[in-house]
Amino acid sequence: MTRLILLDADRADGSTTPKPRFPDEMIASLRAGGAVIFPTDTLYGLGVDPCSETGLDRLYAAKGRDRGKPIPLLLSEGGQVGRWTRHVPPAASRLMGRFWPGALTLVLPADPGVHPSVTGGGDTVGLRVPDHPVPRALAALLSGAITGTSANRSGNPGAWRSAEEIVQEFTGAVDWVLWEGGAAGDARRETVGNSPGSTVVRMIDDRPVLLREGVLPFHDIIDFLQRG
Repeated sequence: MTRLILLDADRADGSTTPKPRFPDEMIASLRAGGAVIFPTDTLYGLGVDPCSETGLDRLYAAKGRDRGKPIPLLLSEGGQVGRWTRHVPPAASRLMGRFWPGALTLVLPADPGVHPSVTGGGDTVGLRVPDHPVPRALAALLSGAITGTSANRSGNPGAWRSAEEIVQEFTGAVDWVLWEGGAAGDARRETVGNSPGSTVVRMIDDRPVLLREGVLPFHDIIDFLQRG
C-alpha cells in the first residue's frame, strides 16, 4: 500500500520548522527496506536507505532501471562525505563549501563499503547536499544519506504537478509519497518545472569533468575554481 503525506512547505521552509518531522512508522519502514518519494530543490526523488539491499532492490524495480547505472546519494550535511568516499580532492572541498547546499552533485572515489548497487559496480559515488530540508532530514534519520535518483519510470520525465499523478504512477511500488503543499510548494514547482536536475561533475584529482549540466551552470564552477 502506498501512503500519501502532505507536507506544509510554507512551514518547512521557515525558521520555525528547520527539520521536518515524519511519522515514526515511516522511518521504521525505510530502515527496513521501504521506499519513499520526496521533494528536493530540483526534482522529486525516489529514496531508500543506501545501506539496505532490500531497499535498493525495490528502487531498481520501481524505476525499471539498469543495474549498471549508479545511484546518487543526498546527504544530511557535508560532514557525511567521509563516510561514502575514500578521498576528497582539495578542489572538491572548495566546491562543497561554495555550492552546498545546492544543485551540484560531485562524483568522487567511493569508499569500499558503499553498496555496489549504489556505485553501479564502478568505483565512484555521486554525492550532494540538497538545498531542501526534507531530504536532509530523511538522510539524517537513516544512514546519513538517502538515494537521490529522480522519481520517474523509464520514459517519464517526472515533472509532477500533483500528488495524484505520483500516487497513480507508483502505487504499490513505493510505501510513501511526501508531497509539498502550500504556496511555497506551488512556487517551487513553478520554478523547477522541467528541471534538468543537479549539475553532475566528476572530480579527477583537482580537475572537474562535466558529466551532466543541470540547474547550476558549469562555467560558474570553472570560474570559481579559477579564482583560486
